[in-house]
Amino acid sequence: MKAFILLMKSICSLLVFLSFLKPILSAVEINFVNHLCVGGNYTQINSLYQPNLNLALTNLSSQASNRGFYNFTFGSGSDQVYALYLCRGDVNPQVCQSCVVAASNLLTQQCPNNKVAIIWYKECMLRYSNTTIFSIGTDSNGPWSYKYSLTNVSNPSQFNQVLSDTMNGLINNITAPSYFLTGEAKVSNFQTLYSLVQCTPDITSFECNRCLQVALGDYPKCCSGGSKWAVMFRASCGVMYDTAPFYNMDSQSSSPPPPPSPSLAATPPAVNSTDNGPGKRKKNSILPVSRFVFIKGKQLDHNLDSSCKRFKLTIKFSCGVVSDGDDITNVESLQYDFKMIKAATKNFSAVNQLGEGGFGIVYKGVLPNGQEIAVKRLSDSSGQGDQEFKNEVVLVARLQHRNLVRLLGFCIEGQEKILVYEFVPNTSLDRFLFDTKQRALLDWETRFRIIKGIAKGLLYLHEDSRLKIIHRDLKSSNILLDGEMNPKIADFGMARLVDINQTQGNTSRIVGTYGYMAPEYLLSGFFSIKSDVYSFGVIILEIVSGQRNYTYQSEHKQDLPRYAWQKWNDGMFQDLMDPALGSNISMEEVKRCIHIGLMCVQEDSEARPTMTSVILMLGSNSQTLPLPKAPALFNYNNGQSNTESISRNNERVDTSGSKSYMWSDEVHDLYPR
Repeated sequence: MKAFILLMKSICSLLVFLSFLKPILSAVEINFVNHLCVGGNYTQINSLYQPNLNLALTNLSSQASNRGFYNFTFGSGSDQVYALYLCRGDVNPQVCQSCVVAASNLLTQQCPNNKVAIIWYKECMLRYSNTTIFSIGTDSNGPWSYKYSLTNVSNPSQFNQVLSDTMNGLINNITAPSYFLTGEAKVSNFQTLYSLVQCTPDITSFECNRCLQVALGDYPKCCSGGSKWAVMFRASCGVMYDTAPFYNMDSQSSSPPPPPSPSLAATPPAVNSTDNGPGKRKKNSILPVSRFVFIKGKQLDHNLDSSCKRFKLTIKFSCGVVSDGDDITNVESLQYDFKMIKAATKNFSAVNQLGEGGFGIVYKGVLPNGQEIAVKRLSDSSGQGDQEFKNEVVLVARLQHRNLVRLLGFCIEGQEKILVYEFVPNTSLDRFLFDTKQRALLDWETRFRIIKGIAKGLLYLHEDSRLKIIHRDLKSSNILLDGEMNPKIADFGMARLVDINQTQGNTSRIVGTYGYMAPEYLLSGFFSIKSDVYSFGVIILEIVSGQRNYTYQSEHKQDLPRYAWQKWNDGMFQDLMDPALGSNISMEEVKRCIHIGLMCVQEDSEARPTMTSVILMLGSNSQTLPLPKAPALFNYNNGQSNTESISRNNERVDTSGSKSYMWSDEVHDLYPR
C-alpha cells in the first residue's frame, strides 16, 4: 500500500509539472535521435523503483531551467535510482528544460519496466540506472547510437579528410570544465562544415578524449560515403556535424579549421569561446590562443597558456607545411626567452642541478609567476642532435595526458637548445625502486597504481593520440613520479611517429637502452608498438621484484624476464617479489601483474598483448589470461650477450649500419642520475 501511495504521488507530481510546461514544450523544437532500454527489469506492482524513478526525473526536469548538466540519486538498495542529463552546451535554458522533460516522458513510456535506459536528442541526453553512472568514463562496449543523413556530399573523399582533421582538432582541444567545443571548416569555396563535440563534465579529461575518439570511430559504420550530417553518441559524450549551421553561432567555441584546399586561404583563425560550462554561458569570453601547423597533411595543435602573456614570455609563431615533418623553423611552438630561462635557473646554477647525462644537464627553475619547471639544457657534444630535439618538441608539445610529462616550451639561442618541462617533484621511478631505503616508500598499492598509470599513458601514445607514437626507449628512469607518486612517461627524443594504420617499421639506426629493447628491435631494427609493450613488461617485472634488469643480468648471468618466467613455471612466483613489499599486499594482484609482465616480454612479438588488452587485464580479476610463452634467451659470458656484442650494463645503444656507438649509463633521461 505504501508503494502504491508513493507511486501515485510521484505520478501526480510529474503530471502537474508536465502540464505546467506544456506551453513551453509546444513552442520549442527538439530533435529525437534514439533511445535504448538497456536492462534491469522490475515489476510495477509493489516496486519502489517506479516512484523513485519518477521523483528523480521530476527533480532533473525542474533543474534543467538553470543547469546544463545535473545528476541526482534517490532511494536505497536495489530500488535506488541514479539519473542524469546533459544539455548541448549552446542551447538556452528553455530548450534544455523542454528537451529533458520530453526525454523523461518518452523514456518512461518506451522502457516501462527497465531499470536502465538512455535517450538521446540532438539537444540533450538523459539516462538512468539502478547502479551508479556518475563520473564513469565510457566503455567502448557501452550504449551508443548514431543517426545520419541519407543524402551524401558530392566530394566524399575531400569531405571526409576535412571532417577527420576538424573532429580530431576539436577532440584534442576540448578542455574541462565545459567539455564543449564547436568549429567550422571550409570544405570548398561553396561548402562549410560545422562540427561539435561534448562530454559530460563529471568525467576526467582523459576519459572525455577517449569517449570522443570511440564515438568518432563509429563514423565508418554509417557515414563514410559523406553523409551531409550525422550525430554519433556514447553514454558520456557525443560528436555532431552538419553542412548547415545547427548550433547557436553566438555561443560557439570555434576551433581552427583543418588544412584547407589549395584554392582556399590557409591562415587559421584564433579560437573564440562563449561557453562558460554547460548551462552557464557567457558571451565574448576567450579561450587560450590556439593555432595549427600541418605536418605531412596532419594538423598539430599547441595550446598557449594565457599566463605566458602576463609574464612577458617571448612567443614566436611560424606556420607552414613541413615536407619531412622535422623542420623546427616551420613548427609553431611556444618559445621561451633565454634570459628568462637563465634567471629561472639562477644562471644554470649547480645548486639547481637535478642531474646530468650524455645529452646535457637538467635544472630546476622557477618562473616569475612561481611555477616550477624542469629545464633540459642540451650539450653541444651530446648524442641528441637536431633530429632528436625536433622530435621531442614536435611530439611532446602535442601530447596531453595525465600520465605523460608535459612539455611547456623550448628555447633556441645560438648554440643553446633547451627544453622546458613541467617540474615533477619525485623525479624518476628508478630512484625509488632500486634504492634500498627509498623502495620502502613504494608499497604495493602505490606500485600497482604506477603500473596502471604507465599502461594508460602508453595506450594513449599507441591508440588514443591522433597519431600512433612508438616511444622506443621506455624504461624505469624515464618514468617520472609527481607529488602523489603518479607516473608520467618522459623523454620522447627517440620516439618514432608512424601512420595511423601502421603498426610496425624498420630502421638502420637502433636507439634505446639495453635490457629494455625487444629482441627483434635489438637484432634487426624491427620496431612496432609491441616493442614498447616489451619494455613495459620489463618495467612491470622490475616494479614487482625491486630488481633492475641489467643489474640482475650481470649478477646472475641471466636477465630478469627469463628468471621470472622460470619461477612462474615452477609455481614459485613469490620468489620474484620484492621483500620490501612486506605481507600486507594483494597476492592475486601481484600474481596477475607478473603474469601480464611475462605476456609482454614474450619473444614472439605477435603473441604480446596490445596496451588496450593490458588495460583490460589489469582492471579485471575475473578475466582468464593466456599462458605466457618464453622470453628471448640471453646467455651471458663476462657480461656479454650472445645475441650481439653491442653494449653492456644499461648503456644506450645506437647502431648505424655496421658500426656501433655506445654512451654512458642513462644518457638521455629527463632527470639523469
